[in-house]
Amino acid sequence: MKLTVIGMDIAKHVFQLHAVNANTGEIERIKLKRSQVTDFFAQRERSLIAIEACGSAHHWARELQKLGHEVKLISARSVRPFVLRNKTDAADARAIWTAIQQPEARMVAIKSESQQAILALHRMRAQLMKFRIMQTNALRGLLYEFGEVLPEGYREFAERISGALAKIADRLPAILIDSLREQWARAQSTEKEIAALERRLKVALRENQECQKIAEIPGVGLLTATAAVAAIGDAKTFRSGREFAAWLGLVPKQTGTGGHVRQLSLSKRGDTYLRTLLMHGARSVIIKGSRTAWLDGLLQRRPFNVVVAAVANKLARTIWAVLARDSRYTPPVVAL
Repeated sequence: MKLTVIGMDIAKHVFQLHAVNANTGEIERIKLKRSQVTDFFAQRERSLIAIEACGSAHHWARELQKLGHEVKLISARSVRPFVLRNKTDAADARAIWTAIQQPEARMVAIKSESQQAILALHRMRAQLMKFRIMQTNALRGLLYEFGEVLPEGYREFAERISGALAKIADRLPAILIDSLREQWARAQSTEKEIAALERRLKVALRENQECQKIAEIPGVGLLTATAAVAAIGDAKTFRSGREFAAWLGLVPKQTGTGGHVRQLSLSKRGDTYLRTLLMHGARSVIIKGSRTAWLDGLLQRRPFNVVVAAVANKLARTIWAVLARDSRYTPPVVAL
């Protein structure tokens, strides 16, 4: 039996639905308040509900699955071309309904609450990292005005900041020195909060077998392993490792006409945070890891940053293979 397709545009307070009656061809445009959504679908026959992957989409997908409906999350990039004229809730719902029926529509795996919880920890850590960088940069700039030049990088900065403050304490007003020390105390407090989040991520790593499997891959550590498993959701959503790498923006953009295709720089689409972690992991593999003939040859032919992107692409494909095939990482026997 073919399910009725419903396009649903979600928001904080008002939800817009778009569907077409298969028997009569009548177009249904329904507006619901947030409190009415669950009751409405509890009384509705089993349907295919399409939702654009955006804020709270995973929550609503889980709730509607509990009611027996089939739910698909569709990428916003796949929906955008079908918003033809004025962008309204009704137009968005119609665009979702149209996009979900296209053969090339890109789906997003529905995440569990535990996966979203891990991603929330990563977001909080990333925010605290930005706070710490802003605080130390402000201190570095203020001390530079008084002749004290401190190094970049948190560890070296932390080693020298106390001595720098002590050196200028005798010749500058106490109100400034006290304020600088309070600023440094805030930066240290932020560092402690970051360490606490990392300890919680380590607990998540120990409790998740998938995280442990991909953590065995050279270049994949605590942050990359936990973020990858949480962000991917179900690895089988991607048909191949190359498709996963493309989702992360680790493949080149293409342009061409008349049968001639040119490859450009990295597309940089998809999950920026996970792509950044993979790039850092790739640099670690190149600088500290064991070399292969493939890697040495690439370093001789191409610039360093291009090689980093190539290794990050290989890491992404390896992660997909381990997760999608439910296997463990096996080091290559021969050079690639």
